[in-house]
Amino acid sequence: FVTTEDGTNLLAGYKRAANILKKEAPSASSPLRGEGRGEGLPSSAAPGTAPHPDPLPAGEREQAEVRLPMLRQQIAKREGRANMCLADFVDTQDDWFGGFAVGIHGIDDHIARFKSDNDDYNDILLKALADRFAEAFAERLHKHVRTDLWGYAPDEQLTNEAMIKEQYRGIRPAPGYPACPDHSLKPILFDLLDAPTATGLELTESFAMFPTAAVSGFYFGHPQAEYFGVARVGRDQLEDYATRRGADLKTAERWLRPNLD
Repeated sequence: FVTTEDGTNLLAGYKRAANILKKEAPSASSPLRGEGRGEGLPSSAAPGTAPHPDPLPAGEREQAEVRLPMLRQQIAKREGRANMCLADFVDTQDDWFGGFAVGIHGIDDHIARFKSDNDDYNDILLKALADRFAEAFAERLHKHVRTDLWGYAPDEQLTNEAMIKEQYRGIRPAPGYPACPDHSLKPILFDLLDAPTATGLELTESFAMFPTAAVSGFYFGHPQAEYFGVARVGRDQLEDYATRRGADLKTAERWLRPNLD
């Protein structure tokens, strides 16, 4: 542990976090728990598509295609640099596309008690811990995909530092983030995973996840898959995207407003 420039000992913060987990996590009335689901699905003959399993038991699912349109970079790049799209990282044959959703449940009663006691510190601390646990859960599930479920890296052994630097094959971009800026893809992802039933996670009308300590996204295992930002989207791609999503132009504009010229 180190001391920051302003003299704050990080060990004290660590002890506070450990103490709140020791006291609150095992609560009989409201225990903290994580629930999640990850699934890999064979890709079909067109980039950006994956079989859509109905929420039925394994072996009873009827397979139907669902299209997940992705956006391509349109920014000017120097010669030899590609304008990337997530669909580029899915082969049209013999490849897999995946998704996941994880969340941390059980903090609401504790947060309500902290608020009633005007305990802002523990309110903020428990929320931050729940967020970190959700991210750690997502990272652990991704490792399971790499080493076991898809198994393209069965012998992967990474230090914590290498894990933090994402020195592994594959990515897990989330809807609403730079490579996939459209939050409205979340309902499709949740349907693919049957996430409400499997994890207890729900989506609001504005596509926010509840409980809020949650992470969801897609799995791409291509050796050259990397994170990037779509950045600005031109009118031509906006209109094409609206058509591919089966949406009117105003709706597509609302989905992608931060990325429009």
